Amino acid sequence: MPRKFLKRIMPDHVTMREHKHLRRFGEKIMAPELWHLNRKSVSAAIAIGVFIAFIPMPGQMLLAAALAIWCRVNLPVAVMSVWITNPLTMAPIYFFTYKVGAMILDVPLRTHEFAFTLEWLWEELGFIWQPLLLGSFICGVLAAIAGVIIVRLIWRLVVINSWLKRYHRQKSRQQNDNNKS
Repeated sequence: MPRKFLKRIMPDHVTMREHKHLRRFGEKIMAPELWHLNRKSVSAAIAIGVFIAFIPMPGQMLLAAALAIWCRVNLPVAVMSVWITNPLTMAPIYFFTYKVGAMILDVPLRTHEFAFTLEWLWEELGFIWQPLLLGSFICGVLAAIAGVIIVRLIWRLVVINSWLKRYHRQKSRQQNDNNKS
């Protein structure tokens, strides 16, 4: 079942409670709802984490943790879902969201040469912030919805598969018992 897999890869509540950034929440992170591994809690946590991952801002993990606590969904899954945007994926994801926002706002794409300076960054942010934020919001909402659907579908398929395996094991045991009689 997905629960067994998630329990293997998730940090335990003691590790999360002692994390330097999560200590701010105190005993609130010890609520049992934040550690439940069920289809609804995990899919809602995925939605929160994926949505926050698409928003270009610092402190994404902290915001995902705060929203998970507020919404009473699985805390570690929400925090880990933010890792969709990491140093390898951040540039392509945010460029794509910028293109989506520019297309919706009917703004021409800025294709100037890249210069790794603070002045260039501030100048370009003045032009791209609206399409970037709009595209990030739209893609974040769509990715969160897709994440919920995918998690619930996979969870259901795994549960059905385990039911079928259990049914076939019981059926073969019954046949073996009948053959022995």
